[in-house]
Amino acid sequence: MNNYLVNDLMIILTSGLIASLVCRWLRISVLVGYLVVGAVIGEGLLGWVSDDRHEIEYIAEAGVFLLLFSIGLEFSLEELGRLGRNLAIGGSVQMLLVGGPVAGCLLVMGFAWQAALLIAAAVSFSSTVLVFKALAEWGHASLPHGRRAIGILLFQDAALIPLLLLVPLLTQSGESVGAARYLVLALSSVLFVAGVVVLRIVLRRWVVPLFASYRSPDLIVLFTLVLLGGVTLGAHQLGLPPAIGSFAAGLVLGGSRWARQIDALVLPFRESYSAVFFVGLGLLFDPQVLMDSPLLSLGCFVALLVIKALAATLALRLTGLRWSAAFGMGIGLAHVGEFAFVLILLGWESGVLVESDYQRIVAVAIGSLILTPPLLKFGFRWTHDLPEEGEQPTHDLPKQSGNQAIVIGAGLIGRQVTSLLEIAGKDVCLVDFSPINLHPFAQQGIRTVAGDATQPSILQRAGIAEASIAVLSVPDDQAAISIVQQLRKTNPNCYVVVRCRYQANVARLSKVGADEIVSEESVASNEMLQMLAKFDAASHDAKAGL
Repeated sequence: MNNYLVNDLMIILTSGLIASLVCRWLRISVLVGYLVVGAVIGEGLLGWVSDDRHEIEYIAEAGVFLLLFSIGLEFSLEELGRLGRNLAIGGSVQMLLVGGPVAGCLLVMGFAWQAALLIAAAVSFSSTVLVFKALAEWGHASLPHGRRAIGILLFQDAALIPLLLLVPLLTQSGESVGAARYLVLALSSVLFVAGVVVLRIVLRRWVVPLFASYRSPDLIVLFTLVLLGGVTLGAHQLGLPPAIGSFAAGLVLGGSRWARQIDALVLPFRESYSAVFFVGLGLLFDPQVLMDSPLLSLGCFVALLVIKALAATLALRLTGLRWSAAFGMGIGLAHVGEFAFVLILLGWESGVLVESDYQRIVAVAIGSLILTPPLLKFGFRWTHDLPEEGEQPTHDLPKQSGNQAIVIGAGLIGRQVTSLLEIAGKDVCLVDFSPINLHPFAQQGIRTVAGDATQPSILQRAGIAEASIAVLSVPDDQAAISIVQQLRKTNPNCYVVVRCRYQANVARLSKVGADEIVSEESVASNEMLQMLAKFDAASHDAKAGL
């Protein structure tokens, strides 16, 4: 690794850190910040980083592999079956209604059919990361429009795999060569899928239990990286895109008891390499393209947003949503997702796209991502928590005010309390600071809100004004006190149960308005005293028997 590469990497990582801080301050997507800062430090503007030797590009590809690996870990065939028509109808209609008109327009503009097909497929993607994060933060993930949007996004994630397989075919020319290539690729794909299935069985039955018995995070990380590299290399040797191998490696481990632990351990690597990847994409953006044809770029941008919004609206409507809710959620899906960059980059590297077209697509995609947060926020105003046409209210829809409950904290206690309240027929909303902790509950149909519960806005999103019971299970007593104070300002009649770590804080929690307080110190003390009393009684009986 030469000095130029080290220098460029440090500039990219530092710029990514600054962009991340600014984006969190502005409450916009970090992905947008990475792309924008990459364009700023690239040759088009400041010229601080140049990737003429393609070394940054090779490192950035690791970000793609880790991102696809994580998607594979979370990919659930059971979840696909549960979503049913929301996924099959909504996803296929949305992609076809976007891809068809876009491909037709590009052909009329004089694009080759290979380029038109690739661009149309790429821009049909929306961002799974951005949309799910917004749905979780605003408590919409388990509502009808949220569930249907997640179905469409999961369909897109699944469609990425055959589309990645399509890229090598677009680079071939000649009928005989093309036919031979189709046959070879088909056989390679079947062989690869069979190998993945066998590997998944072997890992579940023998390998995972063996490594789990050592209880070593180091071994787990090393094995994960070896598996990721091995399956990715295997896909490459069979003539398949390496990205397919990364997804398959995640799919092999997905659903096992390792999946959560692996995702947590790989997260730092994934985020670091992903930052390099998206900043690297920004480096390739040339503002001169926009300056040369601003009207054309603006026209493409507006047309794409309109096409995507209308396509998503109709697709959501076909899944049973009302027109207003379908339109509101459709606006939130009217952007270009992160997987579009993967397809576009592959197309450019393989020669399907020329650089000027690549630059214009990147510019349009970045612009749409910048607008995504306000579009989602605006779209949510059109969605209402009412039963859909032909659909009966379910447990995750709002009910009468006396039946609503809020659980704050998704730890062990919070999970058990949530399950108990759900079984009791309560409409529960689970609040936690981490969207990752909330993801499994949202998939089960439980309303979730991600954010700091000490903030009044988070409690309002959770529906605190209508809640009849609130259970606080946070590990910080000071945070619990602050939450109870905020809660009482909005809903003085709510029944509040609080987990308290230290007995010294019980009086303070009671003073600010907690109805019931469970002190960990007090409970632990009582349990230990009871155990000692039993031991003493047993010892006394033993002596009496002698």
